[in-house]
Amino acid sequence: MYKTIEYMNIDIDGDCAFVDVRSNGEFEEFTIPGAVNIPIFNNEERATIGTIYKNESIEKAKKVGIQIVSAKLLELYEKFSEIKKSHKEVIIFCERGGMRSSSLWALFNSIGIKATKLEGGYKGYRAAINENLPKIVEEVTFIMLHGHTGTGKTELLQLLEQKGLDVLDLEGYANHRGSLLGSVGLPKKVSQKMFDALIFEKLRRRKSNYVLIEAESGRIGNIVIPQFFHKRMKEGIHIIVEGSLEARGERIVKEYIVNEGSRQEILDALESLERYMGAKKTEIVRELVQQENYLEAAKELMLIHYDPLYSKGQGRYEFSLSVNSDDMEAAAGRIEDFVNNLIEQSK
Repeated sequence: MYKTIEYMNIDIDGDCAFVDVRSNGEFEEFTIPGAVNIPIFNNEERATIGTIYKNESIEKAKKVGIQIVSAKLLELYEKFSEIKKSHKEVIIFCERGGMRSSSLWALFNSIGIKATKLEGGYKGYRAAINENLPKIVEEVTFIMLHGHTGTGKTELLQLLEQKGLDVLDLEGYANHRGSLLGSVGLPKKVSQKMFDALIFEKLRRRKSNYVLIEAESGRIGNIVIPQFFHKRMKEGIHIIVEGSLEARGERIVKEYIVNEGSRQEILDALESLERYMGAKKTEIVRELVQQENYLEAAKELMLIHYDPLYSKGQGRYEFSLSVNSDDMEAAAGRIEDFVNNLIEQSK
């Protein structure tokens, strides 16, 4: 009989390793954060078996699958052995907790590599997120950092996390900076399921019920912030982050100009911005970018588009603290003191 466990019954502070035995394509789209991918079938093999299953017969698909796995047994054994050496428990999962994870569990347990199978596979994990994330969010008071583009809110969050405070970096999880230029210089998009999983895991492991977060609209690039989550964010405590135009411009240039392709990515993004800024204003910024005068381009873009856009929504919040990020360390120190005081008062 398989040894199985439901995700919410796993000790998150325990010494366990998650092994995703799905194909590399499935793993890259979404998985349990921190999981290691040891695929039984790669993308091409999975597609081949699926085609045989659909167009020929289940029996033939099984035989082809066995042939493929047989050639990989030594490699699979060595990879699992290495993981088992450094972890007390190994938890295997596939998509639904079916044949892929069950067959590998049976094989390795029969030769002494003890493992546990995740009940319901990734689907079971996703169900745990859908059921429990709304409950966890209700326990949390979010402290939202507001501020114009370039005030370094993400950098502040990173500093505050280093100081031991609980932080959610939504833009980092979405791999997007939240604007039409938000994907410039960044690698591929993150799936909605992976975004949700990163939030879920971070909140489960929080040290307090005060969590720092950057103010966001309901969308970050292709990612949708769940409505219940966004509502709870807006109900939280609000901090305004300010900074000089010069410092903000320098920060934006450093963040966006990361490689030789950044210039063209910005020019492409300006095409999308033109419908909001108008042709004349867009052309001013475009010419500065083409001249590689990135600092002036950043400043112009903030003055004629992002600052006015941001100011429209700023009046709806009452701010409990104001900090200036021109001195990033000092700003982080003030926020740290503010949050620690809240935590002490709640005890």
